[in-house]
Amino acid sequence: MILSLIGYRYSVYSWIAKLALVEKGIVYEWVETDPFAADLPDQFLTLSPFKRVPVLQHADFSLYETVAITRYVDEAFAGPDLQPSTPVDRARQSQILSIIDSYAYWPFVRQVFAQGFFAPQFGERVDPDALAAGLKTAPAILHVIAALKRDGPWMLGSAITLADIHLYPMLAYLAMVPEGAEMIRQYPGLEHWRQDMAARPAVMETVPLFTDPD
Repeated sequence: MILSLIGYRYSVYSWIAKLALVEKGIVYEWVETDPFAADLPDQFLTLSPFKRVPVLQHADFSLYETVAITRYVDEAFAGPDLQPSTPVDRARQSQILSIIDSYAYWPFVRQVFAQGFFAPQFGERVDPDALAAGLKTAPAILHVIAALKRDGPWMLGSAITLADIHLYPMLAYLAMVPEGAEMIRQYPGLEHWRQDMAARPAVMETVPLFTDPD
């Protein structure tokens, strides 16, 4: 049974889900859906009552919320383990995922990336106050994330986990704005990690291309 992922090409969370699937070695079908469209099909609204992407479909099972999707992908399919084996490491992974969703997403993506890169790229109105607010908030969050990174190439040490898979797209979007990239460079360990992640085949395969959808 082919697995389908409903997502939006520019959605950072859709990128996270794609990245998990490719790192796991799973073949999937991509279903492009713009959640901001005015004429969303009823089928999508049934699958995603909050009008968010991504949505995973596997046989007669459907799932929304990115953390739930990536954990299901890791636990339901064969392939390299994307979660740590010990309770301590799993707790640390969960902590990082929670920080990303609760504190990093809004300033990194919705404020800095959206206003500093996406809006100008597509000729949309820029909200300078939102951009300034994101740039003000982001450094403290980066400081916390950098402090949680362990010795070794990846966030939790020697093996890539969902902590890396969820964090990288957020930092990649932040780094598309020069001020965001400079903030990350203030933390050499985090910057080296970002460069190593960028070179992974799964990242290069899934990275969004910011071209006009029309």
